[in-house]
Amino acid sequence: MSTPFSVLDLAPVASGATETEALRNSLDLARTTERLGYHRYWVAEHHNMPGIASSAPAVLLGHIGMATERIRIGSGGVMLPNHAPLVVAEQFGMLEAFHPGRVDLGIGRAPGTDQVTARALRRTTGPLSADDFPQQLTELANYFTGRDSQGVTAVPALGNQPAIWLLGSSGYSAQVAGLLGLPFAFAHHFSSENTLPALALYRERFRPSAVLDEPYAMIAANVLCADDDETARELAKPALLQFLKLRKGDPGKLPSPAEAAAYDYTDIDRLFLEERLDGQVVGGPETVRRGVEDLIASTGVDELMITTSVYDHADRIRSYEHIAKLFDLSAR
Repeated sequence: MSTPFSVLDLAPVASGATETEALRNSLDLARTTERLGYHRYWVAEHHNMPGIASSAPAVLLGHIGMATERIRIGSGGVMLPNHAPLVVAEQFGMLEAFHPGRVDLGIGRAPGTDQVTARALRRTTGPLSADDFPQQLTELANYFTGRDSQGVTAVPALGNQPAIWLLGSSGYSAQVAGLLGLPFAFAHHFSSENTLPALALYRERFRPSAVLDEPYAMIAANVLCADDDETARELAKPALLQFLKLRKGDPGKLPSPAEAAAYDYTDIDRLFLEERLDGQVVGGPETVRRGVEDLIASTGVDELMITTSVYDHADRIRSYEHIAKLFDLSAR
């Protein structure tokens, strides 16, 4: 299998740990996955989430870029409605200037947070909507080329354009990415039921561009590999509980295995978590091999981005090591 494998890092903050530890773990994981042969390393923008430390992707990517040498680095993604396009252009133009040819700017159209936090980010009391996304995206792209930038020179963005990706968890961004001829990344890890329809829309609407002659699709998937199936399922439980509590309006740090075992699950909770687990690839090496191969075959994606959230950082490292060995990433 020659499909590139990449990494999506949410900089998980574990119960009993600090944000500083989470960010240091991200640097360690970036260095490790570069050595193992992963293709790109993306970090995600989240706000008002105690369990996720990657609130400022550009800042974190600056450190990751300095800690690595070859692996592509990028945002998975920057939520454009939260920011002035000029600021995003300046930040990622600077990253590209520091790390030429290595930077991806993954853009999302949703705020990715609650309305109160979105207003705090925007410093506006006006209505919050992603409906002006195409206009914002065009403005952002123009700052890198100098075309129609209304006399504003984005320094050092002008002449330092990263690779622009569109991200999505539904069909809207898939269609926009196709019409603009841009690469598309889909959030299979939290919207698996929409994966195939979105990818179909992207491919149907794709128009060749200066960036791509043919569609290029990637999905981000939850994958966890341990020594055997039972161990992997045990390691998955804290992240499942964290997601359950998020859905109940109680976001928090990544629970410990003891906290996950002691939680008072209802029958509905257990059903929800089983359905959640069904959309993931969790198991020992052979289970993960089959699951990953089936996922790539069923979606036809050009690249697979793996996100793994476990309580112990060493277990996260081992999971990526298992996967690199399974698919011989170091030889690519």
